Amino acid sequence: MLGAVRDGGQVAAFRGTEIYGALPRGLVAHAVYVPDYVGDHAKLDDLRQLTERGALSLPGGPVLPAAEAAHAHRLTEAGGHRGRMVLTF
Repeated sequence: MLGAVRDGGQVAAFRGTEIYGALPRGLVAHAVYVPDYVGDHAKLDDLRQLTERGALSLPGGPVLPAAEAAHAHRLTEAGGHRGRMVLTF
């Protein structure tokens, strides 16, 4: 994971992931506990703006229609893709 971050960059750790010890290459880690931000619309809007400006990139997974949920589940089980899978309704 850290190999994809530029020297001096920052990384956010989600889902209980903890990064211990000193990080290489001047990296800075931020532990994020998502439930702490539920309902914080200002922070969500900040993330939207960063993403729109290209200052924040998020690995995107496949986007599939909800009718293909079974197929999406099989893809998730098989692994091999980055990012969260999205079902559209």
